[in-house]
Amino acid sequence: MPAQPPVSPRIRIRVSPEDFDVGRELELLTQEAPGVGAVASFVGRVRDAGEGVNGVQALTLEHYPGMTELALQEIAQSACQRWQCDGITIIHRVGRLQLGEQIVLVAVASRHRGDAFAACEFIMDFLKTRAPLWKQEETPAGKQWVAARASDDAAAARWVEGEAAPSR
Repeated sequence: MPAQPPVSPRIRIRVSPEDFDVGRELELLTQEAPGVGAVASFVGRVRDAGEGVNGVQALTLEHYPGMTELALQEIAQSACQRWQCDGITIIHRVGRLQLGEQIVLVAVASRHRGDAFAACEFIMDFLKTRAPLWKQEETPAGKQWVAARASDDAAAARWVEGEAAPSR
């Protein structure tokens, strides 16, 4: 009997102003995936402090339609080349978001927890540095665009430099 080709992971990408239900998204991620033994997820939320700024009341997130989705798809596919992934969901909200609202969901389903954790962290690190998304903070002092952070670049660089080696 010939060897079966590997099954391509299901990758779902959504960029939208609409909120998401984490439980429902995790349920969708694992539907029809009996081999999944682990799901790792990250949910980012609007918080009251930014880079050197306190009193953040809201964020406005902008993106480059079409290019943002493509960049997220490429990041997810790159994770699947490094780790065993049975499914990935990336949802990123855009528009004006209030304090405490959800911004982003990254969820990875895999047979093993190590792959799920590593792929989820990798995706988040690269989403922060490679996806065309821009963030503006609103504070009592006014609005300001958030600059790229050196710590985000360093987090992504460790994957490139081999500090966080793939488990395969």
